[in-house]
Amino acid sequence: MRLFSGLGDRLREGLAKTRAAFEEGFARIFTGTELEAATVADLEEILLQADLGIETTESFVESVREESRRGKLTDGDVRRALAAHLRTALAGAGAPLVLDARPSVLLVVGVNGSGKTTTAGKLGWRLGQDGLQVVLAAADTFRAAAIEQLVQWGERIGAPVIKEGPGADPSAVAFDAVKAAQARRSDVLVVDTAGRLHTKSNLMAELAKVKRVIGRQQPGAPHETLLVLDATTGQNGIAQARLFHEALGLSGLVLTKLDGTAKGGVVVRIYRELALPIKLVATGERPEDLAAFDPDAFVTALVGA
Repeated sequence: MRLFSGLGDRLREGLAKTRAAFEEGFARIFTGTELEAATVADLEEILLQADLGIETTESFVESVREESRRGKLTDGDVRRALAAHLRTALAGAGAPLVLDARPSVLLVVGVNGSGKTTTAGKLGWRLGQDGLQVVLAAADTFRAAAIEQLVQWGERIGAPVIKEGPGADPSAVAFDAVKAAQARRSDVLVVDTAGRLHTKSNLMAELAKVKRVIGRQQPGAPHETLLVLDATTGQNGIAQARLFHEALGLSGLVLTKLDGTAKGGVVVRIYRELALPIKLVATGERPEDLAAFDPDAFVTALVGA
């Protein structure tokens, strides 16, 4: 999709904190322009602080250690090697949204505070900018604020919002939304859902019911089940993702708040540990800050190589 491209500049801005941490770390461990063999181990601390994860970090440090035994390594050598290592680790991480059906139903899930409802609104905006007719469904009926927020997005992007009052049955909202999207011959239906704590089993049962209801109204739907994950939550976020995946069968991830952390390397760890495609990333508050994940652009923004 055209408007889901052009991530490079925004991602570079969003990952500025992580890139700065790499810059400071590299400046500290290099003597002149060369990396001494005795200081190779210092790389491990820098990479772990960026939240790349133990497996990715250790394999890279070992490769650098081997290279350093053969001769001096410059700052540029290490940067290029790290970039190549991360690109290999992220091979296959990016994947486009599935938007072949009419309407294509995108089910958006995640815990409160992850940016789930904001992501649903941004997603509707981006799809609308790409010329698609969008319907939004406010199925997070446990929070009045979530309904109001999605209504505001609907007004902003000129998209109808299917809703009921706080406390209504989320599955009923989803049912009505699918019927409305079909009747309007809309291109995409974006369904926001509740996001209470992932440790509450009743939430997972409720979301599974919403998904079943959608599937009964339109065979093959939802076409995407997207988990919105706050990239700053680290290992806790990965635990959340595993539980959501077990309960719902996720099709991909949306990573938010990459602009608020110096640990942008967590993207690599999330992909390596979950093996779920990263469909979208958010690097700011503006609607245009939501874009398709491009592994090559990500690595370039992260390490500057």
